[in-house]
Amino acid sequence: MNGRNPPEITLYTGAACAYCVAAKNFLKGRGLAWNEVRIDLDPAEREKMMALTRRTSVPQIFIGATHVGGYDDMMALHRAGKLEALLAGEGA
Repeated sequence: MNGRNPPEITLYTGAACAYCVAAKNFLKGRGLAWNEVRIDLDPAEREKMMALTRRTSVPQIFIGATHVGGYDDMMALHRAGKLEALLAGEGA
């Protein structure tokens, strides 16, 4: 353990989004918690997400202040062995 608290995970999601469900299932399977921001229910949050990411699709995943991207981006980091360090607060 590095003595640091793990970074907060934030998911920007929408209803009927299969990749959002897949991302949540992946995180749940690892015993991780996250904050979910439903952009379909809050237009201001959608604008915020688009300003932060320059993307309009969901999910958009943040680990701490790091924008991971969407589900495919998170899985690519996982396959590359870089997701664990990010989840531990050590940066990518």
